Amino acid sequence: MTISWLQACIFGLLACLCSNSCMAGQAIGNYMIGRPLVGGLICGLVMGNVPLGIACGVATQLVYIALVTPGGTVSADVRAISYIGIPLAMVAISSRGLSPFSSQAANMAKSLGTLVGTIGSVLFYSVAFLNLVWQSFGWKDIENNKLDRLYAVNFGWPWVSHLIFSFLPTVLMTHFGAQGVTALRNALPMDGIPMKTLFTVGAMLPCVGIAILLRQIVNKSVDFIPFLVGFTLAASLKLNLVSITVVSLLFAVIMYEIEMSKGKTTPVAANTNTPVDDDDEEDEDI
Repeated sequence: MTISWLQACIFGLLACLCSNSCMAGQAIGNYMIGRPLVGGLICGLVMGNVPLGIACGVATQLVYIALVTPGGTVSADVRAISYIGIPLAMVAISSRGLSPFSSQAANMAKSLGTLVGTIGSVLFYSVAFLNLVWQSFGWKDIENNKLDRLYAVNFGWPWVSHLIFSFLPTVLMTHFGAQGVTALRNALPMDGIPMKTLFTVGAMLPCVGIAILLRQIVNKSVDFIPFLVGFTLAASLKLNLVSITVVSLLFAVIMYEIEMSKGKTTPVAANTNTPVDDDDEEDEDI
């Protein structure tokens, strides 16, 4: 499997779409087509191997399941993970003849995705830095009362930033990186220490994503109980994800009803048989 120039250009355009807010927006771009789970499907369609693309996307999504950008701070860039890491992982897995659904293929996808994601953070900050230059143009336009030029600052000049730091790096890395992956396959045998190290590290990476997710949803020790229900059902009853989701939904409804019932107070009915104190009646007569 190789990546042609046309395929590399498509990946470059998708990288721009999922990172430029004036092109596809944050909801459609960054939080939809930019996610590895969706990016794997798109990469599979572009490269003509949908099962392999989905498998790489699912494996990579585990690592970045709780990836957020608080205050613009990023530890990894999803555009690089989805449209550089996944295509290169597909080439590496295909060139080594691994099954798309094997543990070795998943570990390789996670390792390459993490490596490229770290490189992508440099591209993210490079785009942000260059956009500051366009913002300086906007401040000058405001001082000169040329407000009609602000559209170029928001919707025109950012295209230049993403052309330089999103489109071109993605095209070059996906096209020429595939040749590097092939050379790596020929230089490093599967039973060698470097490849075994790569697979071992890749197998441990989902723990990072799950740990980040736990820090967001677990506030006390009992919160681990509903979180571990799905793993218990999958291991003991051999249920698939759809069945586990339905069972989890039932637990969620039950817990919701319990919490709602705690907030309801039962009104106390007035007791009409309570005897009336004679002294109170005499006081009222006076």
